[in-house]
Amino acid sequence: MWPDGAVEEEADGYLRPYEGSGSQRTLAYSLVDHLRWRVREGLTTETVQLLDLQRYMGAVGAKVPMPWGQPWRTPPKKPYGTSALRVAATVLKGFYLHQCAEKGINPELATALSVRRLPTRADRNRALLGHTMTSVAANPLTPRGGSRRRHPKMLPDQARPELIEVVNTARDEMVVTWLSDSSLRIGGLTGLHLADLHLRENAPCGDCKSPHLHVCHRWGNPNRAAAKIKPDWETVDGVVTKGEIYRVSPAMISSYFKYMTTEYAKYATGHGMLLIQLAGPHIGEPWTADAARGMLRRAGRRAELPGRITPKAFRHQFTNDVMDASDGDPLVAKAAGNWASAQMVDEVYGHPDLHSPEFTQALKTVWGEDE
Repeated sequence: MWPDGAVEEEADGYLRPYEGSGSQRTLAYSLVDHLRWRVREGLTTETVQLLDLQRYMGAVGAKVPMPWGQPWRTPPKKPYGTSALRVAATVLKGFYLHQCAEKGINPELATALSVRRLPTRADRNRALLGHTMTSVAANPLTPRGGSRRRHPKMLPDQARPELIEVVNTARDEMVVTWLSDSSLRIGGLTGLHLADLHLRENAPCGDCKSPHLHVCHRWGNPNRAAAKIKPDWETVDGVVTKGEIYRVSPAMISSYFKYMTTEYAKYATGHGMLLIQLAGPHIGEPWTADAARGMLRRAGRRAELPGRITPKAFRHQFTNDVMDASDGDPLVAKAAGNWASAQMVDEVYGHPDLHSPEFTQALKTVWGEDE
């Protein structure tokens, strides 16, 4: 939607199939930024070319071997990071291929975007019949060299006790505890309903004997929080089953009961969601993911912790700690963190400690100094 309230018909048509999904806002953000740039450049879907789209990618942060004209994302806007650039490239390709096919226009651009490449070993491993693959779709707008980060950003030392010391509510203490003792994403945490929590042994769902919770992707949460992963789930005889299952620690249960018997009991309005607002005109209503991010950011500043405290850093820290505790077993870390693949976990978190006794002994053996 433009500032004057008018709906951008092309963008609306492209985004309509994603309506209600958690990805719609991300796609819309990337697309509206590009469309505003396109208006400034005097381009339309009929006239834009691949070179123009590559110029735009350069203007928002990609490294492209060409001048890209006037600056676009100038301070206070920051250039896109690697992940945002990949999303932008995907959105641009999908948007223009959709428009070209639907309207029968700009065949040159459609041809330029419909390139293919030889499959890699990873492509073949992901495919059901990978051994028969001869080519895969490629995106000429995707930045080169954007490999997976090998050293994800962890929490600062002693972040958990420092944050718990400065938070102001039982709810915020529970959020820090739950993020620290699990690999919950912030969308999944703020989207939890009380019915998703099975905090006792041998819950009737039968999915896990230990205390656990179910992260269920719901389309209609009033706070618009949504789980990133969408496995099937259902309610059987009033009991939530399946979904993403996370084990729950004793500390998580303790912080839950503290929150439920104080703030939740006082302010909750009967919507059935776990996290609620504790102040303002909408007190008692579901708490949003953005509000949770803001709470963590402010708590980090009060605790004088270095850097910016983000929910994702808790997930990285948890996975790294599980890897260390399981002697580097990626299968354990994958299961504990609900990651998509053990290979990805091993690539990102499976790095050796250069000062560990095992590493030092291995070097001494190779050097012939262990005698």
